Amino acid sequence: MKESLDFIYKEQRELSLLGGISALLGWDQMTYMPYKGTQERSKQLALISRLSHERFISDRLYKHVKKLSNQKVFEKLDESHKIVVKRLKKDIEKARKVPSEFVEKLSKTTTIAYAAWQKARNENDFSLFASHLEKIVELEKQYCEFIGLPGHPYNNLIDDYEEGMTVAKLEKEFSYLKSQLIKILDKIKTSKIYITQQKFDKTFDIEKQKKICYIIMNKMMLPKERARLDVSTHPFTTAIGDDDVRITTNYNRNNTLFSFFSTVHEAGHALYELGLPKGKFKYTVISDAPSLGLHESQSRFWENMIAKNMHFWNYFYATFRKIASTQMSDVSIEQWYLHINQVKPSLIRIEADELTYCLHVILRFDIELDLINEKINVKELPNIWNEKMDKLLGITPTSNRDGALQDMHWSNGNFGYFPTYAIGSIYAAQLFKKISQDNINTYEEIEQGNFVNILKWLRKNIHKYGRSMTAEEIMKNACGEGLNSRIFVKYLKDKYYSIYDV
Repeated sequence: MKESLDFIYKEQRELSLLGGISALLGWDQMTYMPYKGTQERSKQLALISRLSHERFISDRLYKHVKKLSNQKVFEKLDESHKIVVKRLKKDIEKARKVPSEFVEKLSKTTTIAYAAWQKARNENDFSLFASHLEKIVELEKQYCEFIGLPGHPYNNLIDDYEEGMTVAKLEKEFSYLKSQLIKILDKIKTSKIYITQQKFDKTFDIEKQKKICYIIMNKMMLPKERARLDVSTHPFTTAIGDDDVRITTNYNRNNTLFSFFSTVHEAGHALYELGLPKGKFKYTVISDAPSLGLHESQSRFWENMIAKNMHFWNYFYATFRKIASTQMSDVSIEQWYLHINQVKPSLIRIEADELTYCLHVILRFDIELDLINEKINVKELPNIWNEKMDKLLGITPTSNRDGALQDMHWSNGNFGYFPTYAIGSIYAAQLFKKISQDNINTYEEIEQGNFVNILKWLRKNIHKYGRSMTAEEIMKNACGEGLNSRIFVKYLKDKYYSIYDV
């Protein structure tokens, strides 16, 4: 038994280190790597992906895991070992369905596709990316066949990001959410405040944006010695190691507030990464998030429930106004609060307001289903995208850069990923409601810029579990129930009906 335990922990440790190397190469590609380094980087990442996969699905590792899973042996293990063995066995059995050659091919294809997407987006030319996306879609369909979960083929993709989630569950949840969001939006559009609202046209130079971003990272207690902020086309977070989490933002968007809110968003992800279980679970399959929906709940929580809350700005506005004194001298805190929460259907998902954001996600979910079902093909995507945008949000992109090319996720092969953004938004509302109930001083503490108890609550009720439980189990344990979009809808109504006086 000891031999098997020693072996599985050694293998997990080295696989975790390989994962960190791969993450570092990926971070470098999206931040500092020269464009022409793409071909070589694709080979490097493909090699690490193949070697990691082969090692993870090796007969030797599986043999030791099965030995430890034997009922008589398993019963003798202490609880922490049981959790690791059970999780590891499930992961390995799923991974063993996928050939190493496929993993290597997918990694190489997506690395090249990411560079093609960047070029296509910069030049506003979907054709430069289309052939790469076609290859990825075919590989995703092959992957579905390898895994073979029951029901809709897309179940195999969403399960990688949100274990146990199915198309049937999502369609039911999203159907309700979509109808409610459209109703709320339509009601708000009739209000006098909406009709007369003006676009915020003030711009801040990059140095001021940077200063504000670093201040908020510090207020959120993201430790400088364990995290860093850089720039990328599309903001993201990646963990290189237990004490090395990288986040990025972008200072050159038309919306100069983008850098601030994207930094808050990514810092929320980073805090979760740094709060995942270490100690006896370090380097194991448990020291990871159980789902991207739960991960996204952490970023949406900080971005929307905290940084777009009036109580937060009662504290932070003086600091913000001091840094951007020229631009903000004639803007009252009430005007500012209305502006940062302004509802206005927009083309770009990551710049969308809190109310319409999930409509962007549902659009992508519908498109992914149709691509996997072969109801549409890649070349039709730009037109289909525009049609769906018009139907859901009443606006139509005039360029593919603002339409089908705006997200990097498909270039990375992340089919099944987008629904987790809506799941995370729903979870965030549930968490905020529960935190406010558990600590009646929550709003007062936010107004003082004191987030200590909020972070402690998240560490205790969400972060510390890692993958020892599913996201659904963690949410039930923390909030008394799993995914409930009705709580999210009520939160939106309470907030935005008040803002728009409807």
